Amino acid sequence: MPPRTNAPQFSQNTTILLFLVLLVAFFPGSFHYLWTLPLKLLVLPFSLLSSLISSSGTPPTTSSPNTGELPYCQQPQPTMSWSQKTFSLPAQSRGAYLITDIVLNEVPEIKSYKVGLLNLFIQHTSCALSLNENWDPDVRLDMSDTLDRIVPEATDKNPDLYRHSDEGPDDFPAHVKSSLIGTSVTIPIKNGKLATGTWQGIWYLEFRAHKHRRNIVATIQGEKEKQ
Repeated sequence: MPPRTNAPQFSQNTTILLFLVLLVAFFPGSFHYLWTLPLKLLVLPFSLLSSLISSSGTPPTTSSPNTGELPYCQQPQPTMSWSQKTFSLPAQSRGAYLITDIVLNEVPEIKSYKVGLLNLFIQHTSCALSLNENWDPDVRLDMSDTLDRIVPEATDKNPDLYRHSDEGPDDFPAHVKSSLIGTSVTIPIKNGKLATGTWQGIWYLEFRAHKHRRNIVATIQGEKEKQ
């Protein structure tokens, strides 16, 4: 019987296969390298050509980057500023009073803010602040009369209308009116001015019968105009 000639070929293939299995077993990363090697060889000429073309172009400029093209998180952010002060209003008895001009005179810092908020807080429990009609004074008179009808004072016919009467019959109704209207207002600032509407003004409402001197805390938060 003639000898078989394909036995050495089979043994050689088996040896190569075992070598590859051992190589992958001991060096797992080698399989990925061998698998991608043909693709890298194909891409290599194109990458070399691209680098040659880019190197022959104009050199990169060293000018500062355009901040408009930077991501928002990398752009310079405006610096927020705070300002706070306390001022007193002229003593007034019961009524509603327009104090917009007083506020502007007492808080000239408003002019230095490009954008922001002005908060006015009155430090008392028997008066209030509001934003309302700034032209017809009858509106303020009607407002005061309306609040008196909503929260009347105790009278001789009904002396026990309220439990709290130690400071006079006008005191507790003043507390109720203060809670109804509120003790603060917040107004936006735009380009150094209060961004109120055409017919809006800042009101101080006094609810006590006799004159009282009231204090207001003015707080500004915002971005100042660039110097």
